[in-house]
Amino acid sequence: MKNRSYFAALLLTAVLAFPSSHVVAHEAEATLDKIVRTGEFVIGYRADSSPLSYENGDGEPSGYSVDFCRRIAAGVKAHLSDHEIATKFVKITADERMSAVVDGKIDIECGSTTITLTRQKTVDFSMPTFVTGASVLSLSSSGIQDMAGLSGKKVGVAKDTTTVDQLKNHLSENLIDAEVVIIDNRVQGMNLLNRGDIDALASDQIVLIGQVIEAANPRRYSIVEELYSYEPYGFVLRRNDADFRLIVNSAIAQVYRSGQQGDIFYKWIGRIGIGVPPVLAAMYQLGETPE
Repeated sequence: MKNRSYFAALLLTAVLAFPSSHVVAHEAEATLDKIVRTGEFVIGYRADSSPLSYENGDGEPSGYSVDFCRRIAAGVKAHLSDHEIATKFVKITADERMSAVVDGKIDIECGSTTITLTRQKTVDFSMPTFVTGASVLSLSSSGIQDMAGLSGKKVGVAKDTTTVDQLKNHLSENLIDAEVVIIDNRVQGMNLLNRGDIDALASDQIVLIGQVIEAANPRRYSIVEELYSYEPYGFVLRRNDADFRLIVNSAIAQVYRSGQQGDIFYKWIGRIGIGVPPVLAAMYQLGETPE
């Protein structure tokens, strides 16, 4: 009994000797608190995901997702109307888009990121902002008209994207004997495609459409209409931050209710003659959450 009391007292002394931060994990600063403290709402954008997120000829952030985030910025400022808040854009890469949010480098990532359950182990997402699926881009002269046409071909796909596993699974399940070439990014992929080092480039169809829009000769390329995945996009947020997520989702829902999403779509995507796909129209309608 004496020894038991001695060890209990020793344990209590040890616990009291350590600051509480060693016993309980430090709680991360809430996004809204960070915005108020710094006076800045920091938006991360991709420079290589046209027409959703890219840099225009003047080096300014542009695109479908960026326009949505500008409206979210207005919502944040309205919520924090008692404070002077500036909007700041920070260019990020595909590799750092998650860590930049987790580490507080940016407050939200506005690009072309697929909402997945695995990613939600480390980050949260806004309500969906776009829906697409994976496809492949090739030179029109290649004759590749469907996924089966990739047999015996080399297909490039950017590392650290959901497309990598989806492409491999689709090829395996459909017995399509194609060689998958892992590349750093889509810019490199387009260069390899143009040189003939790969026969096709795999990515989300909307991103491939962006590559064609930016090309000097769009007619040189062909995109397979067949989709082999479901890709719901959302904006990346820090986990367990319900107050900030509510402001983000409220702004997106307001865009959907007002019909502004149509203007944004045709400004960046529909300008080359593409209409709103039925699945995207359904997503817009489902997102009209009332106040």
